[in-house]
Amino acid sequence: MKLHIKNNFTSELPADPIEINTPRQVQQSAYSYVLPKKPSNPSLIHASNEVAHAIGISDEDLLLADFLHIFSGSTIYPETNPFALCYAGHQFGNWAGQLGDGRAINLTEVIHENKIYTLQLKGAGPTPYSRTADGFAVLRSSIREHLCAEAMHYLGVPTTRSLSLMLSGDQVLRDVMYNGNPAYEKGAIVCRVAPSFIRFGSFEMFASREDYVNLKLLADFTIKHHFPHIQGEGIEKYLAFFQEVTRTTLKMILHWQRVGFVHGVMNTDNMSIHGITIDYGPYGWLEDYNSGWTPNTTDSQHKRYRFGNQPEIALWNLYQLANALYPLIKDAKPLETILDAFSTEYEKEYLDMMRNKLGFQIKKESDIVLIQSLTQLLERVETDMTIFFRNLSDVTKADLAITAFDSIKDAFYNEKDLDETVLKDWYDWLEKYSIRINEEILLDTERKNQMNAVNPKYVLRNYMAQLCIDDADKGDYSLLNELFEMLKKPYDEQPNFQKWFAKRPDWARDKVGCSMLSCSS
Repeated sequence: MKLHIKNNFTSELPADPIEINTPRQVQQSAYSYVLPKKPSNPSLIHASNEVAHAIGISDEDLLLADFLHIFSGSTIYPETNPFALCYAGHQFGNWAGQLGDGRAINLTEVIHENKIYTLQLKGAGPTPYSRTADGFAVLRSSIREHLCAEAMHYLGVPTTRSLSLMLSGDQVLRDVMYNGNPAYEKGAIVCRVAPSFIRFGSFEMFASREDYVNLKLLADFTIKHHFPHIQGEGIEKYLAFFQEVTRTTLKMILHWQRVGFVHGVMNTDNMSIHGITIDYGPYGWLEDYNSGWTPNTTDSQHKRYRFGNQPEIALWNLYQLANALYPLIKDAKPLETILDAFSTEYEKEYLDMMRNKLGFQIKKESDIVLIQSLTQLLERVETDMTIFFRNLSDVTKADLAITAFDSIKDAFYNEKDLDETVLKDWYDWLEKYSIRINEEILLDTERKNQMNAVNPKYVLRNYMAQLCIDDADKGDYSLLNELFEMLKKPYDEQPNFQKWFAKRPDWARDKVGCSMLSCSS
């Protein structure tokens, strides 16, 4: 197995001079060198061939002992120095100070077909940023990360990728619900792949300590290697960088809202400067359309990171990044101009995204009212978001409201909740929708194809991941393989997987791991 190694990050940015792996405050450093802890008996559960090919690893390489040893942390690849990033962040709106890679170790950077990737092991042991934690991860959370990263990619959502999922052979103690009942679970290691793992919090770290020399070094490094198209020097360069991060972050959030994804922990240390989804912890897809839902038990009281609040939180986080970059720009006005444009731009692009979901090509001002009334209706009674939008494409121009209703009624969790008032409102909305699609030029089949290209049929529902986890805990990975293959084509009909195009079962409504999750990993 031959990787084309690049050590840009460690060559050009300051290292922690202390190489003792103990929790501590790390000053004036972008990272600390740290070795993964050798697992006792690693074994490969699953690998993504597509991710392997992207970084220059062949199908044959995946079968080699070298692959197992390197991506479990047992062996260090030649001419590489694994490291953990130093960063800070705001957690649930509060400044948390230094955080850093507490259970992630970056193996190296590689280049393949002129693209740079950072390879990172999650769950490979403690780092100087682990604080009171052990740096390991369990099979439960690792399966969720591995499946979700790839599911998001195939949905068209900007994301980190997952190369491999391995068992460490060791037991890890975890308190799943933070309720004083810890238990041993199987340890696991995921290899995450991204252009880099630089976060908003990477800049916040240096800015908060008034270490402006290293703040500038990090900004210059990031632009040089990851935004090389940004030309110029000084203030204009940093503003262009911030503008691009703002734009890609907005696009990412639009995709989340399009497919009904809720991140659950949108702290600034979990926000990538690449505008990609990182750090899959207590995430979830909306089952019933509920703008107030969060999958995170830690967030259950205030619901800061609820589905409907994700755009506002993205903007709040961008404000923190702007504050961190301010010492390089020394002028708040141009930063404020970029930030002020976010909400207006988001509303405009959200409207276009919803038009696509509804099958509208022609833009009409009245669409705003139709969309707002729809989202209000969807929240009136439990309505499965994925099934509703997918089945809406079956409505034809010739359908009367009552016929159109037959197309979507499978999306309701309990039809008995649809009293006369709610039914009337649905018929009224469907009548307006019928009028609206009759104003479109597209034929019914063309509109259906367009809608099905943006409204997935299959998403990684929490109960599906939990079933997979339960089986994997017993050593059965057949469901993991099945879900992985299905999620590679989420917009296709895939009749052989039809059983997964279904509402959340009743048993999963309040089951741990299926409704809400903790940050426990």
